[in-house]
Amino acid sequence: MPSTEAAPVAVADLATNPTITDAADEFGAYVAREGVPDIVEVLLPDTHGVLRGKWIPGGAGGKIWTDGVAIPLSIFGLDVWGREVMETGLHMETGDRDGICRPVPGTLKPVPWSPRPAAQVMITMHEPIHLPDGRGGERPWELDPRHKLARQVERLAALGLSPCVAFELEFYLMKQQPGADGAPEPVFPAKGLARQNMYAMSDLDAYAALLHEVREAARIQGLPADTVISEAAPGQYEVNLYHSTDPMAAADHAILLRRLIDGVARKHGLKASFMAKPLLDFAGSGMHVHVSLMDRSGSNAFGKGEEGEALLRHAAAGLLATMADTALFYVPGFNGYRRLVPGSYAPTGISWGYDNRSVAVRVPNGPPKARRLEHRIAGADAHPHLVLAGILGGMLEGIERRLEPPAPLVGDAYSVETPLLSPEMGEAIRRFAASDFVGRAYGAEYQRVFAIMKQAELSAFQRSINPLEYETYL
Repeated sequence: MPSTEAAPVAVADLATNPTITDAADEFGAYVAREGVPDIVEVLLPDTHGVLRGKWIPGGAGGKIWTDGVAIPLSIFGLDVWGREVMETGLHMETGDRDGICRPVPGTLKPVPWSPRPAAQVMITMHEPIHLPDGRGGERPWELDPRHKLARQVERLAALGLSPCVAFELEFYLMKQQPGADGAPEPVFPAKGLARQNMYAMSDLDAYAALLHEVREAARIQGLPADTVISEAAPGQYEVNLYHSTDPMAAADHAILLRRLIDGVARKHGLKASFMAKPLLDFAGSGMHVHVSLMDRSGSNAFGKGEEGEALLRHAAAGLLATMADTALFYVPGFNGYRRLVPGSYAPTGISWGYDNRSVAVRVPNGPPKARRLEHRIAGADAHPHLVLAGILGGMLEGIERRLEPPAPLVGDAYSVETPLLSPEMGEAIRRFAASDFVGRAYGAEYQRVFAIMKQAELSAFQRSINPLEYETYL
């Protein structure tokens, strides 16, 4: 298998690097169209999908493209709370060196919900290096999740395949303040005679102003928002993103849509929560991902008769074979394992099937040109780039090894004995850390650091005492 090590780029050659654009082109065009913003928000998704970065004065915005943005490489050694995880060895042991962050082309957009004129742009981390000829250079920083996804896209391209991807995001609208018992309160009652009210038009109408503003902000930012529906719990909604033949952009759109929904909700005095399981008695929030593979002609390779069906089976088999090892990408936090319970429409077993929402990997109905796999494991709080990297890496494993899946499940997958997903975070960490597949597909260093960080996160939860313990034993 080819090395995952990225080739260095000389500073003198940066103009040819496809991740770097000319300020006169992108920023200059923005200013000509929108005017000079008060600030430019540079957004760097960290290991957990948390957006970190800086505010840069709009008058200096062009330097983002010419000079890059200096941010410590160790930002990818912070836990979900933004604290240094010293066991990673990424902090003072290294001198806490700066990386150079470059803008992601096409992500410079206005921020419609900002109280002052603002623009935002996503950035991605590069590591400065010294080349043998004495020149300075840089290469993609191996701990930036964006580069993990880019590597899987490159591997597929070598096979003449490219992903077509669509994300679906579920979330809750919550009141800003918790209830008297300290639990979060959705905008509709969750106690008494609360009902699911699934697909209710009345729940869309009740928050029409907010939801229409979400759609308008998505239009302004060029995010391909599609359907909006009221989901299976009080105050739960889903926004679907239209499919994209650019997998990197599709993951970017999912990150930016979460930020957009959160920003618009705050403007309306509410909180948008992408927590995987905020309410024990109601459905959790998922991130479903639809993936098809396009061939060199631009046709859906899954839709090409028997040959396409064989390719789809191999891809599905690879997802099943790697699912337990990569579960930590899809369910990265302690709370997410509460979502994976029988009857919840969140999978508990390693299974697949046709038009079956109780399995982990579903083949939706549709014509050959729309033939695809729907991956149903990830929580809404997962990192879209890592989720998609895990999916594509699993599909590649099945395609390259020509794996065959078990028979597709029919009916209720919860009532059938199948291999189980990790029921708790500790087991998922152990599977991830020991996996030969994870090391091969995503790099041994990424495997090491990610496992250490998630173990530190789990340990923090294990050191806390929950209210029920006080109620019971105090």
